[in-house]
Amino acid sequence: MADDNIAPAAAGEASEGTAATKQKSPRRKKATVEPARPAAAAPAKTPGAKRKTHSDREKAEKLDLISKKLAQGKTTLQEATKSAGISVQSYYQWKRNEQPSEKQAAKGSEKKPVKAVSGGNDLAELVQLEAENNRLRGLLAEKLKAENVELRKRLGLD
Repeated sequence: MADDNIAPAAAGEASEGTAATKQKSPRRKKATVEPARPAAAAPAKTPGAKRKTHSDREKAEKLDLISKKLAQGKTTLQEATKSAGISVQSYYQWKRNEQPSEKQAAKGSEKKPVKAVSGGNDLAELVQLEAENNRLRGLLAEKLKAENVELRKRLGLD
């Protein structure tokens, strides 16, 4: 009995219970949704726009300008960075990169670290890094020995 119902539909004949007379419409393609982009990112994508690079002097001037505005207390960080023409992220990156140089300038009289030579002289750079590493290990060892002696005195082990 099951063969009787299937045979006419397979042969292409229309029967009462089959949908051979109805034709299905083709499926629609799904619309692709692009993620929303902030308005500030749009100009950077234009073909003619280039990324702005600031010199060290310009960075220092803009950081000083922002710090003065913040010290006055009249503006927020976002407003100060916007008026200086940079983003908040750039401000934090510049500030982070500037701070080690200020600390080194404050020390001043201490032994200056040897600058690594760039430009392909890897062996000389490696030697300098090893010398710096040995110096730092020596300083750490001295500090730990002094701390150990002090703890032994406090505990009365000597």
